[in-house]
Amino acid sequence: MEPAPGPQEKYQLITRNLQEVLGEDKLMAILKERELKIYWGTATTGKPHVAYFVPMSKIADFLKAGCEVTILFADLHAYLDNMKAPWELLELRTRYYENVIKAMLESIGVPLEKLKFVRGTDYQLNKEYTLDVYRLSSVVTQHDAKKAGAEVVKQVEHPLLSGLLYPGLQALDEEYLKVDAQFGGVDQRKIFTFAEKYLPSLGYAKRVHLMNPMVPGLTGSKMSSSEEDSKIDLLDRKEDVKKKLKKAFCEPGNVENNGVLSFIKHVLFPLKSEFVVLREEKWGGSKTYTAYEALEKDFAEQESLFVAIQVVHPGDLKNSVEVALNKLLDPIREKFNSPELKQLSNAAYPNPAKSKPAEKGTKNSELENVVPSRLDIRVGKVISVEKHPDADTLYVEKIDVGESEPRTVVSGLVQFIPKEQLQDRLVVLLCNLKPQKMRGVESKGMVLCASSLGEPRQVEPLDPPAGCCAGERVYVEGYEGGEPDDELKPKKKVFEKLQADFRVSEDCVAQWKQKNFLTKLGTVSCRSLKGGTIS
Repeated sequence: MEPAPGPQEKYQLITRNLQEVLGEDKLMAILKERELKIYWGTATTGKPHVAYFVPMSKIADFLKAGCEVTILFADLHAYLDNMKAPWELLELRTRYYENVIKAMLESIGVPLEKLKFVRGTDYQLNKEYTLDVYRLSSVVTQHDAKKAGAEVVKQVEHPLLSGLLYPGLQALDEEYLKVDAQFGGVDQRKIFTFAEKYLPSLGYAKRVHLMNPMVPGLTGSKMSSSEEDSKIDLLDRKEDVKKKLKKAFCEPGNVENNGVLSFIKHVLFPLKSEFVVLREEKWGGSKTYTAYEALEKDFAEQESLFVAIQVVHPGDLKNSVEVALNKLLDPIREKFNSPELKQLSNAAYPNPAKSKPAEKGTKNSELENVVPSRLDIRVGKVISVEKHPDADTLYVEKIDVGESEPRTVVSGLVQFIPKEQLQDRLVVLLCNLKPQKMRGVESKGMVLCASSLGEPRQVEPLDPPAGCCAGERVYVEGYEGGEPDDELKPKKKVFEKLQADFRVSEDCVAQWKQKNFLTKLGTVSCRSLKGGTIS
């Protein structure tokens, strides 16, 4: 039997791989006296995805360090956050979260009997808690409440009062759960500092705060429930996992914003203390890494040594992660294969297309099939622009959409946009049209542009929000879920049917049936063509 870890060993386990700790001295002082009491909360909104293994692996660390761990299913928070979980679905989604989080913990070997599970509505509706919400609201400024929730609460043009309550409730949870510390992502930092500022004003103690880094998604941006291409769902089939990993951003030698490497660092290494890169014998055979830093170094060396020595190839890395990830997902898939949990999943997350009434004269099956989520629309960066060798009105562009190689795209924009204005520009690209030869050059996408209704015709490429990365998903508001078609079949005319309702609003925002085109950073727009069409 291994001896119990001492305070310093516990501290190392609790803080490893964290980005920041607020209250380190207090943490060490508690560990010298007794076991740490800590909680992690999750709002029961979108479906949990594989990035949730990051906090799960830290929870395993906390238990190894002897901590008393509480997991909070923050159902009331899910409703307060701009009603991400509608009231009528709140109970169903909370049950879904309870089942899937417990399945994740079991898949990585965490004993559930050592954990305490609590729902927010178990205590957040009682008299004492409600009075404390009123007490807190009498000392918190509107500015501080809004600032605290800026990274967590959904930001909209006309925010609801509920979003301002959210940070206060999360602060009070620390007192009512009787913990020493709260654990979360670094995106929670403003709420944590809010709690440190305001809890003492109610006579409550300041807590320790532990923060994980935000793990990049498969597109290189934050892994998000609302951005389908950025994440792998816990119930995705093996073929879906393979397809998403194949498309994942994993540029040779690039260790920044690399979701594949980050998943290895924050999930697979802490769980197994090693990672095996699977390779064919002709490329040196499989290699076992016992330190993440050595793996990252070998992957990064491709940049300096270029093609001569490819120590860890992106393809081998993705294949190895696929094998390891499926081992984690298999028991979760098996558990959710039961009729009861299948029914729960469908009820908690109903298909938005199926719940909408058919338009007059339209068959339900047709309406369900023609939804914006079938379009694979991404942010692209124009790497190069040249005139088509055989067509004066066409450009041939190389556009980076987060894949291993830029796509070749042919666009009829010569008459409307100077070459210099396209070079290095961020554009919006439809990526799943069937490739088509245009005057001898195969085009693998369409740059979406706004067009004026009058003469002379004006054309402007759609602009993603500033700060977007190549490969980020562009979706229509309300249709964040759903997998795009691998390739749109020309005979079905899916794009053409959807395009008929594409418009530019009076605020120059791209829309489908008055619902905005979005990325995780905001709306897609054009510069000046109000009321125009999009093609």
